Amino acid sequence: MKTYVAKPGEVEKKWILIDASGLVVGRLASIIATRLKGKHKPIYTPHVDCGDNIIVVNAEKIVFTGNKTENKRYYWHTGHPGGIKERSPRQILEGRFPERVVVKAVERMLARGPLQRQLMRNLKVYKGAEHPHEAQKPETLDVASLNAKNVKG
Repeated sequence: MKTYVAKPGEVEKKWILIDASGLVVGRLASIIATRLKGKHKPIYTPHVDCGDNIIVVNAEKIVFTGNKTENKRYYWHTGHPGGIKERSPRQILEGRFPERVVVKAVERMLARGPLQRQLMRNLKVYKGAEHPHEAQKPETLDVASLNAKNVKG
């Protein structure tokens, strides 16, 4: 018995469309991270980009459970002494780029390195309902029907 190792040229990549309105951030991000990495496929190989291309629309309508909208904090450092900054999810969602909440949640679920940067290029997140990827004929994935906990309320 030989172990199968997928090669980058052999991987069949699909386009998947996810509507994020009303979905819980962490649950959606874990599903996206699994699909980006390709762990849902039988040919999964850890060091190869086996995953699909994912389009997320309505990122501004994503929800948090509990009081995370107010109490959770996103930290970053400017590189200068005393330069730690913080924002709450509410501030980001009301701001100019609400899709960053989804992008950061997925990005932080993937192991850092060259493969993570390659996988993140396969993720397209849009705050509205429109996206420019109609020519790829994406298949719709209904995340809300996978588990009742994926939707708040």
